[in-house]
Parts: sequence; structure tokens; C-alpha cells
Amino acid sequence: MSTGTRARWIAVGGALALCTAAAATTVTGAAGNVDAGSHAGHHQQAGAGHAVLRVTLKGVDGAKVGRVTLTQHDDTVRVSGRAAGLTPGFHGFHVHAIGLCEADAPAGPFTTAGGHYTGGATDHGDHAGDMPPLLVTDDGRASAQFTTDRFGLAELQDADGSAVMVHAGPDNLANIPDRYSTAGVPGPDATTLATGDAGARVACGVID
Repeated sequence: MSTGTRARWIAVGGALALCTAAAATTVTGAAGNVDAGSHAGHHQQAGAGHAVLRVTLKGVDGAKVGRVTLTQHDDTVRVSGRAAGLTPGFHGFHVHAIGLCEADAPAGPFTTAGGHYTGGATDHGDHAGDMPPLLVTDDGRASAQFTTDRFGLAELQDADGSAVMVHAGPDNLANIPDRYSTAGVPGPDATTLATGDAGARVACGVID
């Protein structure tokens, strides 16, 4: 996906926003196992009409930590939600490629949800499922509201479904300037290009 497309997030309430009571800021494995076909093609199929999907976020202990609502309006999807009981600070916030949230998965909590929903884009930051990082205030709470045209609801309900994920750490969106280097090579490494270094998965909700 081009940088031009990436810039097409739509501001809500004056900001590309994840809003908390105290502040407003931008709101968020390996790459997901989705068909590498055109994201635009998927989006055109999913873009018409009005639909709503609701997601319950649960932590590793199985307790409910939040709820996310995805509302389709023609060619855009409004994402809104609230969460509590999270660690203060920024957290990666993404749509993942598989609708399976198993806290006891052998490879680690919620790894059964696969990687990011890519929509055919190769690198993190351009994935269709990459959403603005989630900001949690000191009381452990967060609220989010923004609009995206990167995916439609129908494509999130494919044969293996999809999930909303909150990660333990901040998401750098693979923004590693060339002045940084890994093993002498300027720019981001493979892990950053896949995940944004957001770390472990702390909350997950199946999109249904």
C-alpha cells in the first residue's frame, strides 16, 4: 500500500484520534496469512451499505477488559471502543488475520490469531489491519474512536475470521529512519517490518 493511501486516515473530532479523558492521540506476529490480492478489490466488495460488528476484548486470564465496535458506513469503517485494567502507556492495536484468541496457545498467548491482517501489503505500517496505537491513562483506562478506509467488514469475516489485538508495548509502525542500523544495515529489521516491535499480546477479541 502506498504512503498516499496510508495518509488517508480520517480525523474524528479534530484529530486522528484515540481520546482519553486527559488526552487525545493517534490510536492499535508476523504478517497475516491472507490472500495477497488487491486491498482495493477487497474493499470495493465490502464497502456498500451499513453493518456493525462487535468485539469483546479479553485478557490472558480470560477476564473482559474492553469492547470494540466496528461500524461500516459505505466505504469507511468507524472503530470505537473502551478498555480498562491495562498497563498505562501506548500499546500496539491491530486487526489480526485469524479469529481465534487462545490465551493458552503453545507459542504464547493469542498467537493462534496469526499475524496482522495485511490486506495484501507487505510491511507493517501499511497493513490494512494496522491501527493507531492505543493510549492507556494512569488509571488503566482507554477509549478509542477513529475512521479507516483500509478494510471493510465483509473481508474481516472470511473463512478463518479475524481478531482485534492489544499488545504489551508501543508500536513504532516500522518508522525506523536510515540513521539507525541493524547489523550494519540502515533502517528497520525484519521484526520491525512485520510487527512494529509491539511485543507480547495482552488482550484479544474475535470479530463476530
